[in-house]
Formats: sequence, C-alpha cells, structure tokens
Amino acid sequence: MSSHVTTEGSADAAAAARARAVPLQHPDRLYLDGRWVEPAAASSFAIVDPATEELYYRIALAGAEDMSAAIAAARRAFDRSEWPLLAPAERADWLRKIADGLRRRAGDASELWTRQVGVLHSMSVASIERVGAHYDYYADLAADFPFEVRHQPMQGAFGSVVREPVGVVGAIVAWNTPMSLAAYKVAPALLAGCTVVLKAPPEAPGEAYVLAEVAEEIGLPAGVLNVLTADREVSEQLVRDPRVDKIAFTGSSVVGRRIASICGDRMARYTLELGGKSPAVVFDDYDLETAATLLANAECTLNGQVCSSLTRVIVSRHRHDAFAEALGAAFGAVRIGDPFDAASQLGPLAMERQRDRVEDYIAKGVAEGARLVTGGARPDGFERGFYIQPTVFAGVDNQATIAQEEIFGPVLSVIPADDEEHAIELANETVFGLNATVFTDDVDRAHRAARRLRSGTVGHNGYRTDPRMGFGGFKQSGVGREGGRDGLLPYLESKTVILDGLPTGYDPLG
Repeated sequence: MSSHVTTEGSADAAAAARARAVPLQHPDRLYLDGRWVEPAAASSFAIVDPATEELYYRIALAGAEDMSAAIAAARRAFDRSEWPLLAPAERADWLRKIADGLRRRAGDASELWTRQVGVLHSMSVASIERVGAHYDYYADLAADFPFEVRHQPMQGAFGSVVREPVGVVGAIVAWNTPMSLAAYKVAPALLAGCTVVLKAPPEAPGEAYVLAEVAEEIGLPAGVLNVLTADREVSEQLVRDPRVDKIAFTGSSVVGRRIASICGDRMARYTLELGGKSPAVVFDDYDLETAATLLANAECTLNGQVCSSLTRVIVSRHRHDAFAEALGAAFGAVRIGDPFDAASQLGPLAMERQRDRVEDYIAKGVAEGARLVTGGARPDGFERGFYIQPTVFAGVDNQATIAQEEIFGPVLSVIPADDEEHAIELANETVFGLNATVFTDDVDRAHRAARRLRSGTVGHNGYRTDPRMGFGGFKQSGVGREGGRDGLLPYLESKTVILDGLPTGYDPLG
C-alpha cells in the first residue's frame, strides 16, 4: 500500500498556492493578430484542480469564427509582412527575447502546470525553468545552420539550395507538458520564418497563455504567433484549412492517424509525436533491485502520464517472480500526496476521465489473467482528488491489453522472456516505437540491443531522453522528429535555384 503524505508545512504551502489568483491577464480572451480579443461566441471551459476537484479557473473557448480569424492573421503575417524575409539571426533575436520572458514568468507557469494537471510542483519548477533553453537553442542554430548552400550546377553559372519557411503552422499540443511541447514547435517554426497558430489544450491552457503574454510584452510582430484554446471540432478546422501549410501535433495515435489522413488529402505537411508502449529490457547481468528502483522512480514522472514511459518491463523468465516482487515493493512504497508537498513522489492524475481510463485498464489486466502485485485501486485517505495507487502487474502476456495499449497512468507490466533474443522480439512486438531502454552492465551488449530495438530513442540503464538530439517515434508513435537540428527541418522547404551568373552582393547567410 502506497504511503499517504500530509505534513503541516506542506499543507500550508498548498493552501497558500491555491489562495493565489490565477496568474493570467486575459483568460477570458484569445490572442489573435497581436491583440487580446473576446471570442465571437461566449463559450468557456472549466479547469479543475485535480488534487481538490475544485474549480481553478475558466478559459475562453474559440469557435469556428475565431479559428478562422487566427489562421487569417497568421496567413497575413506570412504573406504580407517582413517576418519570413528577415535574416535567421534577426529572428533569433526574437527567440532570445521569448526565452528571457519565459524565464521571468517561470514561477507563474510552474504553478499553472501543477494546478491544472497535478504534476509535482518540485518537478514543474525545475522543468519550466529549462523551457527558455529550447528557444535559446534554436536561436543559436541561426549562426551555422545551412539555410542556403551553394552548388555548381550542371548548367548555369550559379546554383544554391535554399531552405525557406514552410508557411503557416498549426501547432497542437497535449495537456501533460504543454509549455515544453509548445517550445518544440514554436521555436523552430519561428526561427525558420513561419507564422504560428498555437492551439492550447482546454485542460491545461495556462502555459500557452503565458507564452502569448510574453509575445505581447516583447512586441513580437502581429500575427506571427496566435494563441487560442479550442475543442476537438474547432481544432480539426485548423487541420483542414487550406491556408495552413503544416500541422505539428502531439497527442494520441488515434488522433494522429486522423490528422495524417486529413493532411494527406490536401498534401499539407505534418509532424506527429504520438503515443507509446515503451519497453525496458532487463538483462541477466543487471541487479534486479537497482533496476526496480530506477523504473519505479521514472514512472513517477508526471504521475505516469508520459507518452515515453517505460511501462513494459521484460525480464528473463527465471528472474521474473523475484523482479516483479522487487518492482512491486519499490513502486508500492512511493509516497502519494498533494503535488505542492515537497515530500510527495506521486500526485493525482490530471482529470476524472483519466483516472476512469486507468481504472478501466487495471480491471482489464485482472480480467485477462495478469497477477496484481501492488496497487490497483484508489489510495486510502484521499476523499478528494483524482488519485490512483502505483500499480504493478506480473506474468503479463505480451498480447494482453495492458501490454499493448497506452494507459497513460502509473501502471507497469512485467513480461517474462525465454532468453535475450526473445526479449528483443517481445520489445519490438508492438505497434508503437517511441522509447526503450536496456539494463545491462555491458555497454557493448547495450549498443547491440539498441540497434535492434525499433524505437525512436533507446537508453541505457534508465529512462533517457535528450531534446537537443531529437525526439520522435517509429511506427504508430509518430512521423518526424522534434528537438535538435532535425526538429528544424520540418519547418523548412528546400528550393533549388540555378542562375546564369552570380547575384550581386551574394551572401549565403543573408
């Protein structure tokens, strides 16, 4: 049974945080064409604090007319303003201003993140403080990224390959890490010279609004960044509109497939960062207790609501029972508590429907014959809040529902393998391919396994990601990459230019 944390100091800190006013200037408006405007129709969405189930605030919901206005603003800014014609170094200056502004607002953004989706405040503070670095990273790329490369053509005197902005970008982000997800899209898009319509998730719109307030504060040219919150129907309008050249989406694979089909019908560009059912392969030379502790700690991140979570743990059959017990003991000892309590290791799930979803999957696991090692229910002592116990299943068949479908909650499945070859087969036996890791003391063995795992990222002895190296998935985990130099390419189109002479004052860096 997971322990319940409540301390007098932490209760005071949580009460103080919840007593503060919502740190947003215009939650009742939309940021369109450089101005805060009221939605055309009075409509709003209620954001509920997942730790208390109480109303936090309401956000304006955009309708069809508002979405059309946002797209029109972005289209004008791309077609008629100087923005796409600026030198990359000039746009980089704007990115650095955004980074500085976000650092100034880090406290507000981290509080919003915790209040909206229940992420531990200790984690939200550390993560939000790093968001500005994403914008700085892309600003730094302006110095040496090959936006234009000169060639000697077979015919003609001068040739170059120019990478130009793709155009208007519709950026759609998920509710679990909205500020980071927005940065992975907005920063490269702006550096490339694109204009953006950022569609915030109704469940967690606050961080996108902080970004909009920073854009207004620094005087970002009108229409370059437009921010609104919308439901699924209006969001699909963004995907369908022919004035939008590219969609950048993070969310479920089900929605991603629909976006791909719509974009394919009109030949729009798209990148998709989708779901996962990521394996952790524990080889026989690695200490079971250490692996169990590392995996239990990693699964506490965002309370298990991470697309790249290592939720399928594959271990040799002869070590399966011992490992399942070790993992159950480590995960079952995790301290559940208020996300503002510094002693908490696991907070609530983001919303009631998410807890219902996790509970449904736990019931399916039991019904399909997996053995429940720990958890599986709502924790004692929490009359309010969308809490669920950290849960471990053992003896899970790799074809079982809980082994194949993304749960998006703190639920781990231990799967037995006959040998190393079988473990790799099991790891790859999924429609997903977002993340993976290999636990072994032999780095050469880890490298061999990494090359065989069909996954966008493969780590060694723990959960590993590095946004500067790029992030994305194989198979139904997505299309394209976000972060790093590869994350800039989807926002650019290549153009071949062949001339009979050298242009006057030619400078490939502009």
